[in-house]
Amino acid sequence: MKLYNSLTRQKDEFIPHEPGKVSMYTCGPTVYHFAHIGNLRSYIMEDVLERYLRYAGYDVTRVMNITDVGHLSGDSDDGEDKMLKGAKREKKSVLEIAKFYTDAFFADCKELNIKTPDVVQPATGCIDEFIHAIEVLLKKGYAYEAGGNIYFDTSKLKQYYVFNDFEEEDLAVGVREGVEADGNKRNKADFVLWFTKSKFDDQELKWESPFGLGYPGWHIECSCISMKYLGEYLDIHCGGIDNAFPHHTNEIAQSEAYIGHEWCKYWFHVHHLNTNSGKMSKSKGEFLTVSLLKDKGYDPLAYRFFCLQSHYRKGLVFSYENLDNAAVAYKKLIARIAALAAEAKKTTVDAAKLAEIKAPFAAAMDNDLNTSLAVTALYDVLKTDASAATKWQAVADLDSVLQLDLIAKAEAQAVPVKEETGLDEATTAWVEERIAARAAAKKAKNYAEADAIRAEILAAGIEITDTKDGVKYKKI
Repeated sequence: MKLYNSLTRQKDEFIPHEPGKVSMYTCGPTVYHFAHIGNLRSYIMEDVLERYLRYAGYDVTRVMNITDVGHLSGDSDDGEDKMLKGAKREKKSVLEIAKFYTDAFFADCKELNIKTPDVVQPATGCIDEFIHAIEVLLKKGYAYEAGGNIYFDTSKLKQYYVFNDFEEEDLAVGVREGVEADGNKRNKADFVLWFTKSKFDDQELKWESPFGLGYPGWHIECSCISMKYLGEYLDIHCGGIDNAFPHHTNEIAQSEAYIGHEWCKYWFHVHHLNTNSGKMSKSKGEFLTVSLLKDKGYDPLAYRFFCLQSHYRKGLVFSYENLDNAAVAYKKLIARIAALAAEAKKTTVDAAKLAEIKAPFAAAMDNDLNTSLAVTALYDVLKTDASAATKWQAVADLDSVLQLDLIAKAEAQAVPVKEETGLDEATTAWVEERIAARAAAKKAKNYAEADAIRAEILAAGIEITDTKDGVKYKKI
């Protein structure tokens, strides 16, 4: 399997640190508001990656953080704390906000068939780990105190800008509108590991530490949560492309300074969902949520299908017209599968043919998780000359990765087919009328009449059998 690695800027052969096992980390949501469908595109694609790794035979352990403290609105140690912003907006405590929007996030994930990671860890539950890591970084000389805060010293690194060939002067703090320079920093790229009361005195969540009463910066949490559950060697780190700098850049800097060796080998970044006016963002006011799509009559899995039709490293443009097209295609796909249902029950699975028709799907997914070609491979399964049972099994296997509920929805849509009885329509109607009369007689405890009706049906050359699924009948 080859994955595009943001660190090497090329497709790399995926080789986990420990053969057969994969450690996977996902940057979770900052739970100050509902997730918009652009956020959820990343989680859909990360879910597909995890499921495909399992499909390919790997033992996967996936960890996700929940950011409930420390994420500032500028993502670069500037602006208001996002959790505090949410609490002020709704006049609730930060922890109340965190609980409500964490539950809302996972409710959206359930609607989209996004599997809950093996470990979900809120940042507020790992304060001791953050403090310990910062103490080690201070001891090693990679961090310093200034103005009451603890900063990571990027000048101590051989290379800081690992994802892009930035020029330092192009990243000067203060160049972007609305960003004020932090006079405590020794270097422009330095970032905060721990805030004290010297900044944001109205911050609700604070903890005692050797550095003073305060709270952690955003970046330190992912490093520590990952290492707590997955150890010092991480196979795949996932997130949206907007996390690459500064968040993931800072994670690498502090993690490798802390452990003294390479931390994560593969970096998987999902590109933006855009509207015609640009990147989807909560800061623009009203934004699209799963609940809004449902209110408008869309099946959330039609949105998942919409995402799968594009490659995760391409920007995807959302419009209702595009979603309508995906929804129509999704319904037609289910109808085609439903048409196989009756025949699938009468035929058998050909194991060799099954492996053959599934191979193009694996080839597409092995080529940098190309879900667009994988969906094409799914359609091609339905076009093959394989038996209906073989096609049905192939769809079920591929959908264990795609998670579009294809089999369940096809079964619900399939028209029930009565077993062959060898009887014409008129005789069938007569038999069913007599069976109903026999049932009524039995209910009235008139067993003599019930036996007489049974004998009458038998005399007509028709055998009836009482089963747990009802009365079966056929021509003798």
